[in-house]
Amino acid sequence: MAFWIFALCPCHIVPLCLMNLTTLDAFTANPGDLDWKGLEALASCSFYDRTSQDQLIERAKDSEIILTNKTVLNADTIRALPKLRYIGVLATGYNVVDIAAAKERGIVVANVPGYSTPSVAQLTFALLLELTNHVGHHAKTVREGRWSSCQDFSYWDTPLIELSGRKLGILGFGEIGQAVARIALAMGMEVLAHRRSWPEPPAAGITAVSQEELFAQSDVLTLHCPLTSETKAVINAHSIALMKPTAFLINTARGPLVNEAELAEALNNGRIAGACLDVLSSEPPRADNPLISAKNCLITPHIAWATKEARARLIATATSNVQAFLTGTPQNRVG
Repeated sequence: MAFWIFALCPCHIVPLCLMNLTTLDAFTANPGDLDWKGLEALASCSFYDRTSQDQLIERAKDSEIILTNKTVLNADTIRALPKLRYIGVLATGYNVVDIAAAKERGIVVANVPGYSTPSVAQLTFALLLELTNHVGHHAKTVREGRWSSCQDFSYWDTPLIELSGRKLGILGFGEIGQAVARIALAMGMEVLAHRRSWPEPPAAGITAVSQEELFAQSDVLTLHCPLTSETKAVINAHSIALMKPTAFLINTARGPLVNEAELAEALNNGRIAGACLDVLSSEPPRADNPLISAKNCLITPHIAWATKEARARLIATATSNVQAFLTGTPQNRVG
């Protein structure tokens, strides 16, 4: 299969005809603080900040290469794009692409694994520390003048919780789970972990436990597992009932891991002490999502992946994926 048309010149080979590449939803990966020069050197590129399903086919009809983050490429769409040869997902998860339909057409699908690991681990602890120290709240009260008018040299409105010596439970122990474990150990926490299988014994300081033991023993439970039929709504009334009433829940993985109505009910009834969520089942969420108003629930707008450094790695790997495809050696292929 030919992708470029080449001509010879005295010093090198010059491409005369680049393939067409369309990026359907470029804004979140690059709102303007990075560039696409690497991709522009490889293909004739069109970048759209956002693409609705109604716009997709018209925008991509002449493209051999499509990059997408959250814009869905379902079976009907894939069949309606006869020139399409490659789909690059600007993310690790690739559930936005109908892999079976792509395979039927011989279309290569590639993702970007591992680019956000340090950033997700960092936000996991940013969320946890907000639950334990309430930095945002106390800083706000100082700005409002409360410390200036205080009779004492110090005050606090909430219990301040030390993490050292407490048990951090990690559900899913891939790259991100392991990065979170390293931070927890550095902070003096005990680390429990559960995964489907252990190809090798856990590292020193990590205790492998069953899922039920993880729920029951953890002072903090953090989710880092993929979304599968087995893990969908793994946090529900039954699993919450196993948890300590003083426990915290953190989800920086996938929104549908949580039954949101049952978690909201548990928070409002004091069944667990608090939750932090960077992902929800629908994004953006409906205004009436019960977790938005639940007690002791902090929600951030899916930002764990979005540091400039992580997005730069994302774009660099997506570019490398396209280059590998063009040279006939696809990398990070899925499905």
